[in-house]
Amino acid sequence: MSKFLVGWAEESLVPEKKVSIPGQFYERISEYVEDPISATAMAVESGNQQAIFVSCDMTGFGSTMIPAVRAEFAKLTDEVEPEKLIINATHTHTSVGFRLHPNDGFMGRNVLVDFLPEGAHYEELVKVNDEVLSREEALVFLSKRIAKAAYDAWNAREEAMYANAFGRAVVGFCRRVAYDDGTAQMWGDTNTANFDAMEGGNDSGIEMLFMFNKEKKLTGVVANIACPSQILEHRSFLSADYWGKVKENLRKEWGEDIYLLALGGAGGDQCPRDLVRWVEPETPINDPNIKRPNVIERVADPSMFDLSGCRRVGKRVANEIIAAFEELGEPKADPIFIHERYVLDLPLRRATITEYNNAVREIEYYINKQGDRKVFNYVDKAAVHVQTGLITRFRQQQNQETVPTEVHILRLGDVAFATNPFELFLDYGNRIKARSYAKQTFITQLCCGGLGYLPTEKAEKGGHYSAYISSGNVGYEGGDQLVRKSAQEINKLFKEEE
Repeated sequence: MSKFLVGWAEESLVPEKKVSIPGQFYERISEYVEDPISATAMAVESGNQQAIFVSCDMTGFGSTMIPAVRAEFAKLTDEVEPEKLIINATHTHTSVGFRLHPNDGFMGRNVLVDFLPEGAHYEELVKVNDEVLSREEALVFLSKRIAKAAYDAWNAREEAMYANAFGRAVVGFCRRVAYDDGTAQMWGDTNTANFDAMEGGNDSGIEMLFMFNKEKKLTGVVANIACPSQILEHRSFLSADYWGKVKENLRKEWGEDIYLLALGGAGGDQCPRDLVRWVEPETPINDPNIKRPNVIERVADPSMFDLSGCRRVGKRVANEIIAAFEELGEPKADPIFIHERYVLDLPLRRATITEYNNAVREIEYYINKQGDRKVFNYVDKAAVHVQTGLITRFRQQQNQETVPTEVHILRLGDVAFATNPFELFLDYGNRIKARSYAKQTFITQLCCGGLGYLPTEKAEKGGHYSAYISSGNVGYEGGDQLVRKSAQEINKLFKEEE
């Protein structure tokens, strides 16, 4: 049996300059660092099989970051194929942006500009200057740091053992509110007679993997939670959000040399807030979707918009990880390790001609209402983002029918890993887990790409943000294909266990 080798490394993602912070419809520039953001890497090798997991305290990747990281990694070593890097974002909304214009892309700034009258222009209210990291600088900075974390982890490989475990700690809740007319809203108000139900469920489970050296000393933890890391998503500082607080608590318990590989599970319709037991933000938030009339004070969690809530979740998760560790059996050596990579061609979610024409009319109507205004900004972009995104898709689909989708399937002993590049709705992750032959299945979203939300059929019918055509590249038909392929490939690796 080949030796089982594991190496760890961590690299700071905090630049010297201020940064543009992505993840909201309004513009933010970082004011300070609340807690460190980093890239944490775990390299795994057994025989001729390798993988390097890299978890990044970032919002997402888009189409440029993953190729840039792999290119930088290839400069550092030829011992591992760059495609063996499995890079995920924890989806913190208080990290470094690498787009020159915050929230560009499917949010539609460029399409809006196409409709502006002669003499009018679009203007960023937050200026990118010498004190703020530019898009080009951010891309270079991040790709080099992430590649270095992967490289250092590879060079730190040593004989290892592992133990997997399971725990429960409530973190995520469904963030889509369904109403009695069949519609749904992300961040919808539940304090109304028309509230029917939360559209989806939630998952309190934590999949865990503990890594040890050959002396059985704990070296790091892999934790998988079906909820994005976005308690502090509206703030103007840098933070790893609740995962940062989890790591802080684990290091208080086990020492500063312990690593945490944070994997976000299928959480496209999840958030850290209970929308039924609504608790108001402690400090003001520049987001109209968060404003509530007739708020009733609840006895519930602290504000899950603020540091008080972030600390509570960090402690809650860390305590469960520590408790699971205390109940572990003997760590195992020499597990079966297999790493497969696939590129699926999933169907592009398409817009109809009628939807396109309606979107054009609505943008034209909006602009006409502005009168003689000459300067437009992010407020206007947010107001018409559904329409601009739909127009972008209509143009895209004239020359594209499928979406290349990178997926990694791994077996480590009795554990399976399945990745995807979406904000994947919880139901898809549950279906993969339920069909998997593995004793334990880790689902990792926002991995090796950023293809937007992947909603369920129910969500598409309900509409609203996260389920609009403009919210992602693939619809529920592609989601069904992803589930089938993921479960099929996992089960091939466990076929002898049937």
